[in-house]
Amino acid sequence: MGKQAGHIVWDWNGTLFHDNDAIIGATNAAFVELGLEPITLERYRALYCVPVPRFYERLLGRLPTDAEWQVMDEVFHRYYAEHRVRCGLTAGAAELLAGWRSAGRSQSLLSMYVHDELVPLVRGFGIEPYFLRVDGRTGPSGGSKAEHMVRHLETLTGVDVERTVVIGDAADDAVAALHVGARAVLYTGGSHSRASLEGVGVPVVDTLQEAVETAERLAA
Repeated sequence: MGKQAGHIVWDWNGTLFHDNDAIIGATNAAFVELGLEPITLERYRALYCVPVPRFYERLLGRLPTDAEWQVMDEVFHRYYAEHRVRCGLTAGAAELLAGWRSAGRSQSLLSMYVHDELVPLVRGFGIEPYFLRVDGRTGPSGGSKAEHMVRHLETLTGVDVERTVVIGDAADDAVAALHVGARAVLYTGGSHSRASLEGVGVPVVDTLQEAVETAERLAA
């Protein structure tokens, strides 16, 4: 596996896990703390960026203070934890994971969602065995995925970075892939609009099926 067959690093939130409703609800709960008006999914997808404080800057006209960021971050994660239970895997995700493994290829999962909450969530959907490794965030929230990607790939034995494709829903997923010399495919069903994703310069697709097909070509 790996060097001969190609490898996918999957993103979780907004990619394999269809949690847009919980994300928007949690974001708006955090906005209440600063007296901001609720945001629609369309506006969220047009403005969202990483690091997350920059996203709030686009809405506030300034960066949140450290105290404001801490309160908003805590509110966001508390609300999200309560509402994620109503969310499920993106349609067809489990079948695509099974198919990729059955074809003799490898895959792993890297998310900026907190590790101790990510692992049981993935396990609960019965898909953990499809991955060589499942990694969530272990440090402070709000940063980029790039350095996490470095550490993630360093732990994987027999995976050729040049034949690795990151599949995610955010521009930061592509930035992280390029940072380590991997490829990327971006999916429009999550946190970013197609217009914002197309500015990154990597393939952009509307379904996970297309993402996997594109990854197969890129990893060949």
